[in-house]
Amino acid sequence: MRRVHSGFGERPLLGRDLPRRRFLGQSLLGLGALFVPRGLIGCSDEDGGEKRVKRSNFRNIGPLGPPDANGVRVAEGFTARIVARAGQRPVDSSEFLWHGAPDGGATYPTDDGGWIYVSNSESLEGGGASALRFDAEARVTAAYRILEGTLINCAGGPTPWGTWLSGEEHPNGRMHECDPWGSEAAIARPALGVFKHEAAAVDPVRQHVYLTEDESDGRFYRFVPENLTRGRYADLSSGRLEVAIVAEDGSVTWAGVPSPEGGADNPTRMQVPNSTPFRGGEGIWYHAGVVYFTTKSDNRVWAYHIAKASLSVFYDASTHAEPILTGVDNVMVSPAGDVLVAEDGGDMQIVALLPDGTARAIVQVTGHEGSEITGPALSPSGDRLYFSSQRTEAGNFFGSGITYELMGPFLL
Repeated sequence: MRRVHSGFGERPLLGRDLPRRRFLGQSLLGLGALFVPRGLIGCSDEDGGEKRVKRSNFRNIGPLGPPDANGVRVAEGFTARIVARAGQRPVDSSEFLWHGAPDGGATYPTDDGGWIYVSNSESLEGGGASALRFDAEARVTAAYRILEGTLINCAGGPTPWGTWLSGEEHPNGRMHECDPWGSEAAIARPALGVFKHEAAAVDPVRQHVYLTEDESDGRFYRFVPENLTRGRYADLSSGRLEVAIVAEDGSVTWAGVPSPEGGADNPTRMQVPNSTPFRGGEGIWYHAGVVYFTTKSDNRVWAYHIAKASLSVFYDASTHAEPILTGVDNVMVSPAGDVLVAEDGGDMQIVALLPDGTARAIVQVTGHEGSEITGPALSPSGDRLYFSSQRTEAGNFFGSGITYELMGPFLL
């Protein structure tokens, strides 16, 4: 029986033992009991429950050294390697070619001591998502598609029940729920809204899904499922899509979106006139009762405190004379609470924002003009960080891209 990691925990994955009709009729792979892996999850959340904590080492990373042979700058004690190139075979024994324009990603442990890294393709020429499978020695042993037939799959997010949510970034875009193992066909989830999707994050306590929208006046959404699966996870087939209304004091109320599947003809962001616009929603991640998300046009990282229903600015580049972090985009949070933000442009870095707000550059890619860093995801053990440079060839927006692995002591 395999176990899956979503950034929130590990649990037995029972999906393969179910009849297909019954399996697909519920939230994809959404059965089983939550099991927290020893030494992986960070501090306890607002609802209690003590969890073993790994200490962060991000404060001690740096400075970055000169570029290595692949143009990657890393700090002392860290090494980087390329694990996949667009249009090339990640595994010599397979004809499968890695996708172009790699974007959002996440990792999932496997029962043989290895793990899987999933990656979206923000491409008009194929789109979808693919996966790399690693063995316990970090060798790439397989590569395969987990979603196809979609377009401009930008970000998304992992779920507590071990699936991957992949969002399409166009006005008629939908969220698709994918099996990281590639054994089951992906399922479209229009109940999560039809709009220019960016990323998604699941509150594992309440089973609510938070969503960002990549528009200059995009909204911050919440999906409340109508039902839970037998494993007490969100059933994404039906529910209530809500949009945030933020008061001057930061307090947030939620209003129902009348027609979640409105798409380009009836944009969700226009259906509740007093809902709050955000300047280009990007990455989003849940950690310990807080939902962090980024907005690219004003270079901000926001923090929504669920229990208090309040929103505040966690990072604002305009308040720094010489900001380390600009071009905020994909985001993830380490088990120890470090907010890792990938830059779209900027200095092509991944920057860690520590819990006290201190910024620390942890890796940089050089020589890729016009590209962006995407898909940051720590391995289940926390000693490897996966990410991509989306466009590595001038004039080849959709067909290029490189996916990297950075190895070192992120957590102690």
